Amino acid sequence: MTKTEYRNAVYDVIYLVRCAINGTVPDKARVENINLEHLYHVAQSHMLTAMVCYALESAGLFDKRFHQAKSKSVRKIAVMEIDKELLFAEMEKAKIWYVPLKGTVIKNLYPAIGLRQMSDFDILFDKNYDRKVREILYGLGFICKDFGRGNHDIYRKPPVSCFEMHTALFSEIYKKELYDYYCHIEDHLIKDADNGYGYHFSNEDLYIYLTAHEYKHYTVSGTGLRSVLDIYVFLQKFRHQLDMEYIATEIKKLDICDFEQQNRRIAFYLFGNGELQEKDKKAMEYILFSGTYGTLKNTLENNVEKYGGGKHRKRGKLIFLLKKLFIPLNVVKVYYPFYYKHKILLPVLFFYRIGKALSVKRKQTKEILKTLRKI
Repeated sequence: MTKTEYRNAVYDVIYLVRCAINGTVPDKARVENINLEHLYHVAQSHMLTAMVCYALESAGLFDKRFHQAKSKSVRKIAVMEIDKELLFAEMEKAKIWYVPLKGTVIKNLYPAIGLRQMSDFDILFDKNYDRKVREILYGLGFICKDFGRGNHDIYRKPPVSCFEMHTALFSEIYKKELYDYYCHIEDHLIKDADNGYGYHFSNEDLYIYLTAHEYKHYTVSGTGLRSVLDIYVFLQKFRHQLDMEYIATEIKKLDICDFEQQNRRIAFYLFGNGELQEKDKKAMEYILFSGTYGTLKNTLENNVEKYGGGKHRKRGKLIFLLKKLFIPLNVVKVYYPFYYKHKILLPVLFFYRIGKALSVKRKQTKEILKTLRKI
């Protein structure tokens, strides 16, 4: 697909999603002229295939690939909801507090089950009980893909369940304002009324966290249309009830004021009736071509800009490569806690990572170097 074909398809996705989320039927003449092959590819890259299917079928167009994607999304969410309730029941017994996060909550604001496609459920819990939670999830048939590295542990259960169990909302290696703000998470939580150990955010604090989380992805590797749609859906539901003065105050503490305002404008321009400012166009383009989880090119460009930028891009590339080879201690602490605890073994970690880059991750390493040369 050429860049022009992608652009046409992504605007078709936006049109159909706007129709679906706002309860309008797409124009049949326009739908009949859409390239379904390109539409499917782009919808998949932004995890909006189920939503696009909803719009297409309302216009009388049935396509097997889109219908299967919507059915799989419905099934996945139904299965993960059952697993989530089993997990929460066990956490209640063990007296471990927990908080559903992000899409786990936002999906319930969409018009029908399955329309907000999910790759996983995100759950924050008391980090003092990470081993107990692992024991509980093992008992429920999950296997642990990643434990004790970063700020979340990853659990999978065939055929479809995937839970990201967060011990913190942000890692200490990321933006200091975000890490410091959410260090004392209890300041932002409200006790559920219908259970013993469940908590939730107020609507204001949920919006602030959604924005902060999206900012993180946006500045690292990019983020796509689904995240922007979440913001639109949330604000459509609650914006007349929100304490915007409180939100503005807290967003300022996080040092993401410009991003929040820009993100809100883009959301209402794409899916509502908002207006776009000239300065928003570059950011919108970045989102349209990022896909759900961003791109390697975005990651490398953002790092080169961070370490060099402007006329010093060669220096930025060099610093990025050096930091890949000799990772800072604060990164070791988060992602390689064993080696951080036993610093005498840091040379072993260095050669271990070099060996992995040249063997297990050889393809990924080549792709990084290839993309870096093109920047």
